[in-house]
Amino acid sequence: MEKNEISMLGFAGSLRKGSYNKSLLRACLQLLPENTTLEIFDLEGIPPFNQDMESTLPDRVKVFKERIRASDAILIATPEYNYSIPGVLKNAIDWASRPYGDNPFSGKPAAIMGASIGMLGTARAQYHLRQVFVFLNAYILNQPEIMVPFAEGKFDKEGNLVDDFTKGKLKELLIALCNWTRKIKG
Repeated sequence: MEKNEISMLGFAGSLRKGSYNKSLLRACLQLLPENTTLEIFDLEGIPPFNQDMESTLPDRVKVFKERIRASDAILIATPEYNYSIPGVLKNAIDWASRPYGDNPFSGKPAAIMGASIGMLGTARAQYHLRQVFVFLNAYILNQPEIMVPFAEGKFDKEGNLVDDFTKGKLKELLIALCNWTRKIKG
């Protein structure tokens, strides 16, 4: 990795194969600033959180934590279910931040985005996710906020982002996350 390169880890709070949020992350792969990499991690296979298993983490959780630690920044794409974050996303975050005192999110720059078929484009879910990351001591980028409404009209049948306005906003977010990461890392 180059001295000034930023490595990002992205994950979506959806397990659905045709997820708009997974597609949003994949679109970011085409829009990355120079000297930036993005690894997309699928949350599939992370079991329901069980505190009894904290001392012997499941293998998929170990890999997730390792990838978080190895990255310079985090990029999360969240759907909105019932005015909040999906259980699958909260579950993965709970696993990754446990046991207490072993939290790879602490001090990590991060950005949140989301796509939804609704009019608010995951606004409520993103605000709830920001609250979670306050406790985890991650440094969430405040702006730009990327809340993609009416997502079904912004992607083609193969899940490719076809909306130029959204592509432009994603570029802004990625540049801002790189700058934020460099500022935090000194």
